[in-house]
Amino acid sequence: MQADLLAEVERLRGDRKPFVLATVVRVERPTSAKAGDRAIVLADGTLAGFVGGTCAESTVRLEGLRLLETGESTLLRITPADPATDPAPAPSGPAAEGMVTVANPCLSGGTLDIFLEAMLPPPLVCVFGDAPVAQALMAAGAAIGYEMRGVSGGLPPDADAVVVASHGRDEPPVLTAALRAGVPYVALVASRRRGSAVLAGLDVTDEERARVHTPAGLDIGARTPGEVALSILAEIVASRPRAPVTRRAGPAAVAPKTAVDPVCGMSIAVTPGALSLEHGGAVWYFCGTGCRDAASADPQRYLAPAG
Repeated sequence: MQADLLAEVERLRGDRKPFVLATVVRVERPTSAKAGDRAIVLADGTLAGFVGGTCAESTVRLEGLRLLETGESTLLRITPADPATDPAPAPSGPAAEGMVTVANPCLSGGTLDIFLEAMLPPPLVCVFGDAPVAQALMAAGAAIGYEMRGVSGGLPPDADAVVVASHGRDEPPVLTAALRAGVPYVALVASRRRGSAVLAGLDVTDEERARVHTPAGLDIGARTPGEVALSILAEIVASRPRAPVTRRAGPAAVAPKTAVDPVCGMSIAVTPGALSLEHGGAVWYFCGTGCRDAASADPQRYLAPAG
């Protein structure tokens, strides 16, 4: 991996930014990419690195954005042949599981197999308080690979869970802030009676109030601080809280929108840097400069309105 790309990967991990790491694992020439080439795809559609020409990049960008929505990884095959019409047999059996095949008629004849790995930051659990339960929760959460963060003031914007374990100290403002921020999992360590009283006094909607887990944790008969911490983590795991990728990546990130290249028929991601052409009061998007140039030279053929 290029040194600058490696540095960018480490920076993104440190900043808790989601991205997809694309690695070329196999090629059938002629291709401009070779095995081992890599690139990263950010949640705003930015692609850095090299995995082939602009047409291959367009496909990697679109599939990468889709994976960021699911958090999954896949093997992407980009080929000039259409699996639905080409006489060559398509991949089948165990080797085809987890593979997405995309026909790219703009390729020069080669085939690329690219592994797309969604790199999402670990769940971020914010714990308010320093009671024994809070301390046990910090230790147990770190042991299972979660990022545990003790908080005393503002909450980070990408928190997946907020657990208030301060035994009565400043509970309402922290709970209110977590609910209004849309944190997926919010819990209060308290008895059922005291928890109900705290919730009744919150200046939130009934729907938001109902999202607070109190008593915190699953009912497993927990007694010690460690057991209570275990029950809370079990509830967090069971609910699988995950802040949306768009919120983790900041306001510039949006869910992927797609368009169809009018020349080659490929689906492409509509991002701020996508190749486009205005014609007939509409904006048309393209996988690469070749298709855009073809449409520009013959708009009556490629850019005529449907119907």
